[in-house]
Amino acid sequence: MSKKLRKSSAGKLRIIGGMWRSRFLQVADLPGLRPTTDRVRETLFNWLQNDVPGAHCLDLFAGSGALSFESSSRGAASVTMIENQRQAAGVLSANVRDLKAQGMQLLQCDALSWLSKPAEAKYDVVFIDPPFDSDYLSQACELLESNQYLAEFACIYLEMNRKQDLPELPENWNVVRQKKAGQVSYYLVRRNFVSD
Repeated sequence: MSKKLRKSSAGKLRIIGGMWRSRFLQVADLPGLRPTTDRVRETLFNWLQNDVPGAHCLDLFAGSGALSFESSSRGAASVTMIENQRQAAGVLSANVRDLKAQGMQLLQCDALSWLSKPAEAKYDVVFIDPPFDSDYLSQACELLESNQYLAEFACIYLEMNRKQDLPELPENWNVVRQKKAGQVSYYLVRRNFVSD
């Protein structure tokens, strides 16, 4: 019985702040899909509390949608989710419908291919939490900058296996916060950041 309980709770995600606070969302049961934990999300959105309201957000490897739904719940103007896996995209789409979420767009495609095209919009907040042990993170950072997807003072969140080193970032990106929790290292980067 305890195994059954663990399995069912693993398929749910709780929004921790904003208008959908305490709502539970479905999560696709896929190998390697790791929703950003409550603890990490709480820290991240404390860091971003003045940046998310009214922001245009991009979630490049959306997965469970934890960061997307948290952003929308906290007043983001728009959220674009990129997810390549059909099953995960189907669950994200169902969650958007269940919440009657406005301003959330889901694109089922490969994130790096999508970023390889010139930007049609600029984003204020970008989340990059690719599959562990891939080299997608460095490629995504490079494409975001070179193809002009970022607002002048955009915030970029990076999440990765704590065993990995942070890749080289574009020159005008500055790490302003960083922490470790469990198996992950996570960073908040600001573009064109000038400290007071």
